Amino acid sequence: MARTAGSDGGRTEAAIREAAVQLIARHGYEAVTMRQLAAEVGVQAAALYRYFPTKEDLLHTLMREHMEALLGAWEAARPDNDDPLARLTSFVANHIRFHVERRHATHVSNMELRSLSRENLTSILKLRTAYEKELRTILRDGADAGLLEVDDTGLTAMAIIQMITGVIVWFRPDERLSVDEVTATYLAMTMRLTGARTNAEDRHVRQDAELRAR
Repeated sequence: MARTAGSDGGRTEAAIREAAVQLIARHGYEAVTMRQLAAEVGVQAAALYRYFPTKEDLLHTLMREHMEALLGAWEAARPDNDDPLARLTSFVANHIRFHVERRHATHVSNMELRSLSRENLTSILKLRTAYEKELRTILRDGADAGLLEVDDTGLTAMAIIQMITGVIVWFRPDERLSVDEVTATYLAMTMRLTGARTNAEDRHVRQDAELRAR
């Protein structure tokens, strides 16, 4: 049954975006029509064009808002200190929670890049690059401080993002693992992938070196 949107323009536009995310995630961008979307929201098809002149404008808006929200969430979660391990921990935890809470929007953002024109694609890729740069900086700082072992910063960052984004493919909050448990597991894998050395490990290395020197 179609949902009837309120008369308020802001609520109607929000309802359009929400319905579009659900429909595109379920059927794919090419298969979803503006008429189908209008029926889902409960408005006339012509009303959609007051908010989004074209179907691609709508898709681009969904992707842009998704990336801007992700960048904003990381900005809010970023630790105040410069400790690379603390920043890496926060980055992984924030990324997983953000994407689990926005499963359908993440699917649309990842799968429908091919549907954007060159200009719109470029604008989204710039936002993605800005976000990935945050992780590359963390990895580079960690390597420079001797806390991480990273041979190829760009490749490692890509591998981590692919891994922690992939949680949405299989994770369901009503199954045996909680979001916190999944986050802890993926964080442990991230630390192993980057050769992270904790303070305890550093102490063990120093103690072992001292014993060998005796």
